[in-house]
Amino acid sequence: MLLKPLRTYYKEAANENIAIKIKKSVFTSTRQLIKHPNSGQLEETLKKLNEGHRYLVSGNYKIIYKYVREGILITDVFDSRQDPKKINNPKRKPGR
Repeated sequence: MLLKPLRTYYKEAANENIAIKIKKSVFTSTRQLIKHPNSGQLEETLKKLNEGHRYLVSGNYKIIYKYVREGILITDVFDSRQDPKKINNPKRKPGR
């Protein structure tokens, strides 16, 4: 799940202000990646892909990213209250 579905969910489940607050928190958390792309911990559940996935935590969300030639690619914003095995679930549709 990336930010648009996350914001839509909280806008409907809570309210617009909560949705905006979560979105801002995620953006604030990722700013450090500009100067420190390896600052997040390695994502153990994705090690088998051998792509160097790392993560940062923002509230209840794990921001999963990897370094690519063009810069940092955020591959997923995962609700850490879920079973971590869902990160590898081939039926799960990660945001793009």
